Amino acid sequence: MKKVILGLSALCMVAFTSCKDDAAAKVKTENVTNAAQRDAVNADFPVMTFDKSEHDFGEIEDGTPVETVFSYTNTGKAPLVITDIKSTCGCTVPQDWSKDPLSPGETAQFTVKFNGKGKNKVSKTVTVTANTEAGKEQVKITAFVKPNPNAPATNAVQTQG
Repeated sequence: MKKVILGLSALCMVAFTSCKDDAAAKVKTENVTNAAQRDAVNADFPVMTFDKSEHDFGEIEDGTPVETVFSYTNTGKAPLVITDIKSTCGCTVPQDWSKDPLSPGETAQFTVKFNGKGKNKVSKTVTVTANTEAGKEQVKITAFVKPNPNAPATNAVQTQG
């Protein structure tokens, strides 16, 4: 036990005496200036501005596939890079987006396809993962899904006892 206490004491003495030089004196002003300039440049994020944040398909019949296009512009000061676009379920499929950097001021688009399945008011969120300040941007699609009049009727079987 004495050896452990003695060893820890020696370790503490070495740790506290090895930093006796003033650390602030070792910092170069040139490095501080370079870091400040670098951080100022990195504070400029791309900004993804959509032409619309939500698209309403209106009334559609159950099972009717529909699609829309979301256009967006990079209104920031740095190139915009989209790494992924996902929806809340497999019935909504985002596609046709570019993974190439989008320069400030440029416009691009992606397509969202919805298979038209559901009942009544349906709302789906599409999440865009990009190098914006938030890291994720969202758009929505909505529709009112009516029953398909040509769909086979389902018979409810009742039993009496």
